[in-house]
Amino acid sequence: MRNFRVGLIGTGRISEVYLRNCAAFGELEIVACGSLNMDESHAKAAEFGVPRVALPEEIIADPEIDSILNLTIPAAHANVSIAALESGKHVYSEKPFVTDLMDGRRILDLAREKGLTVSNAPDTFLGGRWQTVRKLLDSGVIGAPTGVAAFVPTRGVERHHPNPDFYYAKGGGPLLDLGPYYLTAMVFLLGPIRQVAAMGKKTFAARMIENGPRNGQVMPVEEDTHCLNLIAFENGVIGEMMVSFDVWESETPRFEIYGEDGTICIPDADPGDGANIFHGPVWYRTRKEARWSMRPRPVAPAEWCVARNTHGFNYDARGVGLLEMADAVTNGRTPRASGALAYHITEAMQAMLTSAREARFVEVASTCARPKPLPENFPEDC
Repeated sequence: MRNFRVGLIGTGRISEVYLRNCAAFGELEIVACGSLNMDESHAKAAEFGVPRVALPEEIIADPEIDSILNLTIPAAHANVSIAALESGKHVYSEKPFVTDLMDGRRILDLAREKGLTVSNAPDTFLGGRWQTVRKLLDSGVIGAPTGVAAFVPTRGVERHHPNPDFYYAKGGGPLLDLGPYYLTAMVFLLGPIRQVAAMGKKTFAARMIENGPRNGQVMPVEEDTHCLNLIAFENGVIGEMMVSFDVWESETPRFEIYGEDGTICIPDADPGDGANIFHGPVWYRTRKEARWSMRPRPVAPAEWCVARNTHGFNYDARGVGLLEMADAVTNGRTPRASGALAYHITEAMQAMLTSAREARFVEVASTCARPKPLPENFPEDC
């Protein structure tokens, strides 16, 4: 695969792990970065060796750039992605895909019209942990799946994020922030969603920043911060998901799949670290066994990113979705973290918000292909 030239827009906190990982993926080359905060962009470029700093509109207009890596705040995702597509560039965006479904449809239609590719985070389902779960499911270890549950209790982000306002503004909240990780994993494992129901609660009208230069500042809360969701999948499996910014401590952080012959369990479903979504133990127990068994993927060596001779992503590998998209573009196929998948997850979350607001079940009109597992020797074979 030839080098894929990438322009990064949005140099906030999340950009650091992308810059670090993409530098290790020899097939990717981040040639420019920029944001509304140019001082921040210059600092990131100097730290990670990005050769050029430019305004976002200059990066989007650059004819030498193949793809835009869109790491802006959620409210800006759609505008940046649309501008990039109109400029003839592929797009990989952080989650959520969009905050308005009409924008999502416009992005997909524009990409189709121009023959471009759209891909979207979260790419955590490409990590070793979720690939292990998929392998167990496909091998029939627990029989036919019957149910799924994800419990993601957190206390929010104001204790560690220096500018957490957008997490609590319109388009934020734990559902749109945390939900994409677990709903995307569910669709990867079980297929698309058919119907949802939900309840939500905004526990505090305002919250205080507890770190950094803005320590002590109070910010308003505009979205529900404790969300309970029921999910019906097209294949008949039913599930539940709790995501919260209001829980101090809990013994329930986990993701479980229930089958006719057993259970698969992923403990510690809290995405606070990020790495624990990509890697960690997978436990399973069947009707034939009295104890839980563990199935870890082999932990890749520290030099894996250079020597890469086996699929692993057993670390915080954000950016592997961009690498997989670059491979898809090169080989004329649809990426696993596709725009259609992102749109489907976004519609499901919007349906949950509608359900919580109107106290009714809501059908999910869109569908998507269930992504294929990632080959062990990716990207040499896909």
